[in-house]
Amino acid sequence: MTRPDTLLLDVGGTFIKCSDGRSVPVDSAGSRESIVASLREAALGGPGGAPSRLALAVPGPFDYRKGIFLMKHKFAAVYGSDLRSLLGLPQETEIRYLHDVVAVLLGVMQDNPGNVALITIGTGLGFACSAGGKILLDQLGSPARSLYNKPCRGGILEDLVSKRGINNAYERLTGVAGVNPLNVSLKARAGDPDAVKVYSDLGSILGEEIAPILNELEIEALLLGGQISKSFDLFETTLRERLSGVASLRTIARTPEGAVFKGLEESFRNNIF
Repeated sequence: MTRPDTLLLDVGGTFIKCSDGRSVPVDSAGSRESIVASLREAALGGPGGAPSRLALAVPGPFDYRKGIFLMKHKFAAVYGSDLRSLLGLPQETEIRYLHDVVAVLLGVMQDNPGNVALITIGTGLGFACSAGGKILLDQLGSPARSLYNKPCRGGILEDLVSKRGINNAYERLTGVAGVNPLNVSLKARAGDPDAVKVYSDLGSILGEEIAPILNELEIEALLLGGQISKSFDLFETTLRERLSGVASLRTIARTPEGAVFKGLEESFRNNIF
């Protein structure tokens, strides 16, 4: 259970989700003033005021050891800024910074103690993994390996396995523009063969591309997060088919709800760096 003096924040591009149940809008493409105002509202505007312990899940690039924004595609207006200073928090406030995918992985590792890989599919394609119970990180605290930029079919894997990948695939098949993954998933469940194919192909492509990595890392559990993983049933069959040759793999499943907050809470007990 989270201590009452602890606040956990999941910082996204449009909302900051708070462990006390609040959801604070944020414009990651906005001005420095608007971004700072949203961060302060999330961190300091709860019923308990300023917390004694604060843990944040933040997308990268970000220096997770020092708490410095390094993004240029989002939160560009606070690039190079120290988050503690932006919030005006004193040095005695205990702060943890985790990559958003790492936070989820840390949250699920307690129930999956072996070699675990986590893939998040949404606007982008995230990846993190552990070996021997330790998350593999680079010098800034980001996942040591990435999938999104893996060369694939004349582009990169994220072009095909992501929100835009689903949208573009459905448009190529049907000529219909302006759809989104939720629309396509509803069409697939209603029997639309083109929508069914989009998700089936997504599972096949993902499985084909990650199988060598999972083999190399001797991954025992593959977990799927992100909004598009909510449609796991639509691409599960082809994904499992493509991964059937990974001898070490025992489990393929969606991440449980609340894993990001569970991981952030665990970060106070687990020095992952």
